[in-house]
Amino acid sequence: MSKSIFYHAGCPVCVSAEHDIINLIGNENVEIVHIGEVRERIAEAETAGVQSVPALLTPNGNVLHLNFGASMTDVKG
Repeated sequence: MSKSIFYHAGCPVCVSAEHDIINLIGNENVEIVHIGEVRERIAEAETAGVQSVPALLTPNGNVLHLNFGASMTDVKG
């Protein structure tokens, strides 16, 4: 994986964090995944270790959980 992946669910906390991440590391260095809209990527996020969103998966596989917005259980509904 060469880019970070930012997983979020579209809530105001997530959208604010998305803007900050893009400003910090650059749009070309991060893939944005709105798992509320692209639900087939929920399992991928969980396999990577994402427990809540918003979360940033770094290129070396570390998951950085940011301002708690929603647990993955809540996202899956």
